[in-house]
Amino acid sequence: MSSSAGQPRQGDLFATAALGPAAAPLPPPLLRSQLLAWQARLAAHQAPLFQRRRDAPAQLDQGQLLDPLMDPSLDPLGDPSPQLAAAWRLDPLGLEAQSLSFWRWPSAPQQGAAIYLVLDRPAQLPDPLLLYVGETGRADRRWKGDHDCKSYLAAYSESLGKVDLAARLSIRFWCDGPSDLRQRRQLEQALIRLWLPPFNKETRGRWATPFTADLA
Repeated sequence: MSSSAGQPRQGDLFATAALGPAAAPLPPPLLRSQLLAWQARLAAHQAPLFQRRRDAPAQLDQGQLLDPLMDPSLDPLGDPSPQLAAAWRLDPLGLEAQSLSFWRWPSAPQQGAAIYLVLDRPAQLPDPLLLYVGETGRADRRWKGDHDCKSYLAAYSESLGKVDLAARLSIRFWCDGPSDLRQRRQLEQALIRLWLPPFNKETRGRWATPFTADLA
C-alpha cells in the first residue's frame, strides 16, 4: 500500500540523528507494540517464502529453469528469465551468516562479484526477516564507508534497543551469481520484487507506516 501525503515512509520510521543534519525532525519514540507489529507485517509476506524453501528438494536439476518454488503469478507468460528463476532458487538461510563488521577482518572471507543479503532474527518470530538485498563487484569492499542501508540498520537497532528488543543482524553473500554487472543487477531486482526487503529504496513505499501518525 502506498503512503498517503504527509505520512512517514518506512525510511522515516527508523530516522535518527545519524542520518545527518539535513534529516527531518525526529518522530516520537516508537512503542514496543508498534515495532513488533511492523516486524509481523513483514514476516507475513516473507515467512511463506522461507517455508517453501524448507519444503523444496535439497538439490535442483541444474538444467531445470523452473523449480517447484516458482509462483506462476509472477510470470504470466510461463517463460521466466534466468534471473527470476535464480531468485526463486536462492535460499538466504543456505548462505553463511557473517557479522556486519566482517569488513574489519584482516582478510575478507569473500572476494569478487556477489549478491548480498542482510537479515534480522527476531526472537519472537519463527523465521528471520530479510531487510536488504544488494549487489557488488567487490564483495570485500562494498560494506566499507558510507552506505544508506547501514544508517537504516543502525537506526533500526537503536529503535529496538529502546524498547528492550534485540536486533540480531547478519549479512550473507552469494558469490556464485553472475559476474556480468547487468545480469547481476537484474538478479538483485528479481530478489527485491520477490522478498520486498524494506530497506531497499524500491520497496520503502510498500512498508509505509502509520505509527507516528497514530500516536496521540
